[in-house]
Amino acid sequence: MTTRIAEASGTFMLGGDIPVNRLGFGAMRITGKGIWGEPADHAEAIRVLKRLPELGINFIDTADAYGPDVSEDLIREALHPYEDGMIVATKGGLTRHGPDEWHPVGRKEYLRQCVMMSLRRLGVERIDLWQLHRIDPRTDRDEQFQVIADMQREGLIRHVGLSEVGIEEIEAARKFFPVVSVQNLYNLVYRQHEDVLDYCERENIAFIPWFPLAAGGLAQPGSTLSEMAARLNASPSQVALAWVLKRSPVMLPIPGTGSVKHLEENTAAAGIQLSDEDYATLDALGRAEWSRSRG
Repeated sequence: MTTRIAEASGTFMLGGDIPVNRLGFGAMRITGKGIWGEPADHAEAIRVLKRLPELGINFIDTADAYGPDVSEDLIREALHPYEDGMIVATKGGLTRHGPDEWHPVGRKEYLRQCVMMSLRRLGVERIDLWQLHRIDPRTDRDEQFQVIADMQREGLIRHVGLSEVGIEEIEAARKFFPVVSVQNLYNLVYRQHEDVLDYCERENIAFIPWFPLAAGGLAQPGSTLSEMAARLNASPSQVALAWVLKRSPVMLPIPGTGSVKHLEENTAAAGIQLSDEDYATLDALGRAEWSRSRG
């Protein structure tokens, strides 16, 4: 049975010309342990990906570093040729030396190689959204931005995004190309990037929070979040995700999983309508938890 519940999350115009449902999918967890190698259950990973369009999810976020290469290969295996409206965003600029190891490389030759190989693995002629996974501090920043601008001008990339950046870095990049998305760590209790989110909302830039389900100590049994979840017939993580969606109209959360069951549970959060009072209560609790965690 097909239930396109993700459509309840609303629509965002990515780059001003690509409509996507705001609840997307992060394809990091369909790889092996430590985001390294093949998934433990290849068939289940394929089932997860094939379930996405049935649930109304038309925005997938991946990266060449996931596996490495494995996530992009699985996406092509499961979904190519992509149905109209399905957007596969990918990232480049990180190298892998083993499980849970990530090292930025921003040399222009390497970034070009990242794009060319992602094009091949995904089976497309142009990447709709390519994001710089990290700005390499050892390479001139403008050099990184310039080669990305060149590839966009050449038609290899449609739109460009950044990951784990501050406002100053976004504005520096915008001198070279329009920045249509920013992907930073953000959730109910991790609030370091509030200023970046507010900036993105003012500029109509998509804010893609990774690790959006986390609720920290707020999800303990007997907590306000747990009681609210019970009242809404939902799990604490679903309510935390519903809060993320309500936080801003430019928010595009991408919860990821390698399980169809968990995928369906995550997607159900799109149908949870938090009242303004519940939202404000969670917002205050999240900010207090963030303050406590910082000492």
